[in-house]
Formats: sequence, C-alpha cells, structure tokens
Amino acid sequence: MLSYRHAFHAGNHADVLKHFVTIQLLQYLNQKDTAYSYIDTHSGAGVYALDGTFASKNAEYDTGIGPLWERTDLPPELKEYVDLIRAMNPSGKMRYYPGSPYIADQVAREHDRLRLFELHPADSKLLADNFRKLEEHAAEQGIRPTVRGKRVLVTRGDGFQSLKALLPPPSRRALVLIDPPYEDKQDYKKVKDTLAEALVRFPGGTYAVWYPLLQRMESRQFADKLKQLQCGEWLNVVLTTHTPQPDGFGLHSSGMFILNPPYTLEPMLKQVMPYLVKALAKDSGARFTLESGTPTPLRGNGMASTRTPRAAAPGTSRNAPLSAARNTPLGAPRNAPAGTGRPTGPGAPRAGGPANGRPGVARPATDGRNTGPRRPVNRQK
Repeated sequence: MLSYRHAFHAGNHADVLKHFVTIQLLQYLNQKDTAYSYIDTHSGAGVYALDGTFASKNAEYDTGIGPLWERTDLPPELKEYVDLIRAMNPSGKMRYYPGSPYIADQVAREHDRLRLFELHPADSKLLADNFRKLEEHAAEQGIRPTVRGKRVLVTRGDGFQSLKALLPPPSRRALVLIDPPYEDKQDYKKVKDTLAEALVRFPGGTYAVWYPLLQRMESRQFADKLKQLQCGEWLNVVLTTHTPQPDGFGLHSSGMFILNPPYTLEPMLKQVMPYLVKALAKDSGARFTLESGTPTPLRGNGMASTRTPRAAAPGTSRNAPLSAARNTPLGAPRNAPAGTGRPTGPGAPRAGGPANGRPGVARPATDGRNTGPRRPVNRQK
C-alpha cells in the first residue's frame, strides 16, 4: 500500500520517542572506532516542512517537538535530539523536521554506511533529492569524502525484502530501524517474520522497531509476539500522551521495541521518560511503560514457548490514523531537505546473540503516570 505519507505526522510525539531513542542507539555504536551500517527499511522523505501543506493540516508537531522547542531544562539526551533539529532551523523558527535518515546522517560518522529504503515513488525521489542536495552543499563548502565507497545509498524498494541481502554487514556492526506505516495489518506479521530471519543471518545486530498502540488486535498483541524472537535481550518502551478518545481516533501511544539493546539504554530511559511524559502530557492519562527481558527458549518443534513471563504493559489503546494526501518537494537549505507523510485509516496508524537457553525472564516494568501538575511517578511493578 502506497498511500501513507509521513509528512502529515512529522514531529509528533511518536517521532519524538522514535528519534531520540534512535540517536542514543547510534551514539552507543559511535563509541567504537569500527564502522557500522545504519539500515532504514521505511525511510520516508528524510526531511519535512512543518509549514508545508501536509504537516500544517493537523499540526501534529504540536504534540511532540513543539512543546520541547523552547524548553531550557531538557535532560542531556533530549537536548541532543532537540539541538539537532535546532541546527537545521538556524533562524530559530521551527520550519523543518528531520526524518530518521537525516538524523542518522548527522549522528553517524563519515566511515559509517547508511542504507535507506523507501517504496513510495514520491517519497523515494524526495529522499534521493535531499541527500543529493546535502552532497552538493558539502562540495560547495569544500568538503570532500575521505573514505572510499558510497556512504549513503538510497534505494526505491521494499525494505522488508531488501534487508536480508545486507546481513550480516561487512563490519558485523549494524543498527536496523524498522518503521512501516502499519496501515496494512499484514505489516505486523511482516515485521516479526523479517526480524526472525534477520536474527538468523545476523544475531548480533541491534534492531529497533517503532509501532503504534491501536484498537486492532494485531497492535495489542504485537509487543508480546516480538518478545518471543530469539535474540539476546529485548527492551520495550511505550509513551502515552493522553487518554484514548472514545471513538478510537488519534494516536495516543506508541512504542519502541529494541532487540539486543545496549546496556546503557534502560537506565537512561528510566531517567528521561518521566520528564518526557510531563512535557508532552495532554491529560492525566499520560504515562510511560518500560520493560525488558530475555526471550523464551525454543521448544523442540522450533516454536517459541507461549509461557514467556511478561512485565506490566500499558493498557490496549483504541486509535486510528489520520488520512493523508499528497506532498511536494521543498527546496531546503543544508540540513533541511524536503518532506512528505503517510496516511492511515480508521483501523491503523501511520507514525544480540541467540537465546541463552534460560527460561524467559521479563524484568519489572517502570510505569510513569502523569497525574496533573505534580511530577510523574515512576512505579516498579
């Protein structure tokens, strides 16, 4: 399905969670000199114009980057994310918002490799044009590559099908971001099947999956199914900004599920998520859930046991995506390419090593709930 355009949802609370976590995953990989690959299976357009027709239609950025834009008390990890966006808006006005490919381009090092896939013809063209503009701007500044080979490759194609050909990467280090629209319920199955095959080919990789929390059963069961994948460890963080609407419309919650997460991620999220909940809360239903654990070992028939203990997770949410339309390329200065968006319908929104043989274990979840003007409470369950 090629109707989804992410420009309609650029900069919303789901993007904040996805992008600030992605930056931390990349920075962890940066701690070693060895090069790594960043693989984005659903890249979008790379950069979005918040004052453009698509993004301004529903102004979803007011639920995400908007409330953080003028904050001066940001935790260091959130400040790094916001500073990256401020750098592409030198006038001080919030006009451009980066997609995951642009963020990876800015955070990754020169000798790291970006492999970007986008199936939508318009978004794929915008993505390629945006990175071409970045290269041209660098050349105008006298900046020349110091490493051999193409650093960024943009491919119009199905990221699900294309991923396996890139694994394992030459350096045996990679971050894979999987972020489909989920407007087609088959996307949930495709994500799990793609990850299962990827873990066989490259069990030591770090895999990050963004997903919405919706009314449909596939969404409600998604995280529990990912917990069965045979990785080293998993981590699941969910951000809820408001109570679900009675009609089920509107994205109130989304999650990032990480397979083989760095050991630094969970303690960082315990510190930052209470702040993020308070900053983005729309009502007393705002909260976060943070849980981690190891997968259930496979049974003799090759199937994962269904007895995986699960940590407390947020309640199921009812919500549906917003509809999307067309987007147009934008002429952007350096660090500011063009943008688009994905549509969603009433039932769907958009925006390690093998198992160690121990019984499945889920560590306690941390549930942060905003109760109004008071500081959100972090509770261990």
